[in-house]
Amino acid sequence: MLTKLPNLLTLSRIAAIPILVVLLYFHSPVTRWVALALFSLAGLTDYLDGYLARHRGEVSALGRFLDPIADKLLVASVIVMLVAINQIEGLVVIPAIVIVCREILVSGLREYLAEVKVPLPVSRLAKWKTVIQLLALGFLIVGTEAGPAVLPMEWIGDTGLWIAALLTFVTGYDYLARGLKHMNETEAGR
Repeated sequence: MLTKLPNLLTLSRIAAIPILVVLLYFHSPVTRWVALALFSLAGLTDYLDGYLARHRGEVSALGRFLDPIADKLLVASVIVMLVAINQIEGLVVIPAIVIVCREILVSGLREYLAEVKVPLPVSRLAKWKTVIQLLALGFLIVGTEAGPAVLPMEWIGDTGLWIAALLTFVTGYDYLARGLKHMNETEAGR
């Protein structure tokens, strides 16, 4: 299963992380644009791996396990690096923390619910959150120094991060409420 194309695409997203970290560390205009290209390609693999798995009949337990982990590792790594290099700073650190904390919460909740064989499907709003989050991070990866002067890159990225954090809070609460409901029903049935 590991050698199936959808799983290889998921693994490529994980493999891109150290390269992205290095590119962001050496923050010249060239490395910022290369980092954006790699980040965009990694984001594209997030769509492609699921699409190919479904259309080629290669949906696997390994893929269902690895895909959300790859997504969360990619986003958390980029957020941490952008904070480390002061591309995300000041009050904008708040939505960054909200996003990372929600990713940890949902991962833990999914793990618990998987043990009791209760699915926690991704909501449509969570998909929109992911798109806005990836776009915001893309603008922040390029930043003001490397971006075109006509676009307020940081402002767009910061605003997108706040919107993503709001959606993150809403979807995280929704997932938590569904998980707690199941937990309460389980406890009441004992």
